[in-house]
Amino acid sequence: MAAPFPSPTSTWHTKTYQSLSPTRPELSAKGKTVVVTGGGTGIGAETARYFAEAGASRIALLGRREQPLLDTQASIGHKFANVEVFVAPTDVTKKSEVDAAFAKFAGDGKIHVLVSGAAIIGPQEPAGDASSDEFLDAIQQNLTGSLYVAQAFLRYASRDAVAIDVSSSAAHLNFGPGFASYSVAKLATFRLWDSLAFTNPELSIFHIQPGVVDTAMNKEAGGIEAVGFEDHISLPASFNVWLASTEARFLKGKFLWANSNVDELKARAKEVEASTQLSIGLVGWPFEEGSWKDTWKSKTISSA
Repeated sequence: MAAPFPSPTSTWHTKTYQSLSPTRPELSAKGKTVVVTGGGTGIGAETARYFAEAGASRIALLGRREQPLLDTQASIGHKFANVEVFVAPTDVTKKSEVDAAFAKFAGDGKIHVLVSGAAIIGPQEPAGDASSDEFLDAIQQNLTGSLYVAQAFLRYASRDAVAIDVSSSAAHLNFGPGFASYSVAKLATFRLWDSLAFTNPELSIFHIQPGVVDTAMNKEAGGIEAVGFEDHISLPASFNVWLASTEARFLKGKFLWANSNVDELKARAKEVEASTQLSIGLVGWPFEEGSWKDTWKSKTISSA
């Protein structure tokens, strides 16, 4: 189909395709441990299934409701008996629950991949009309959950670990007045993960717009009827597996739409990696990113 939004690639995908196949040796997750928040349903659950197919050895499913987690665990176990699936009912806005879940799953080991997908929509009124308490509470919940998950992940992350911030295009686009609270939350969460990437350059941190997928959260926001098209859940799930592979390292730190064609992106790897393309920042501000970051980091360290 023709791209309904501006796209950095000429090909626009609405479902998975061969380059994202978890059976490709290049995307193998063999021996890896994976944590998925929001792992009981929707994109999180499907992402866990794709990592199981890619050969992950251990997968942790975190979410507020236990039964959906158990259902996803059972569906993975039925097809991939060799994959250990850990379940922990977890409210990510409660630090004690997040810390306990990560500690129990990781034990003395390391976590190789995190897919941070837990979020809420919040009030859907314009900023000028919304209840200030509800508006700010939704931002607080989204940011709090991301912070607690990020801090727990850093304690157990392997040196070359991957973290995928399942974001939203609302972080950089205004779709309508009713998404003000959610947009603020998603941009704040992006900056949170971006700051962690800045101080932990050995990690590969990505931010994604997962597509317009028919999930419960999407329905709460108006559903696929509101935008007039739908992306299959296989697209973000398999895209997440690809991001965890070495093929995607040139995109670390970037904000990506799962609809983009990864082969076209790979063909432009040096160009994209060396530029501010697919980044959130101040448009038109003239600086060379690498040298600026190195200079600023050295000054910060020397003054500490």
